[in-house]
Amino acid sequence: MELTLYQRDTCHLCDLALEILADARVPDFESVFIDGDDALEARYGLRVPVLRDEVRGIELDWPFDAEAVRGMMQDSR
Repeated sequence: MELTLYQRDTCHLCDLALEILADARVPDFESVFIDGDDALEARYGLRVPVLRDEVRGIELDWPFDAEAVRGMMQDSR
């Protein structure tokens, strides 16, 4: 499983998402900041934070909680 958290530089919801990932004990993920990237802005601009499973192409849009994140991780096994 390869998880990516798409976020913005100054985004309080993104900060909350990071706390949720810690609560869900996500072992490893990549943070991608969409600021300044036209393609990512077009795709995720109003949706951030978004957690994406890059292998399966599944996305978890905000708002999400630790239970939803754990479920996403369980489904990938």
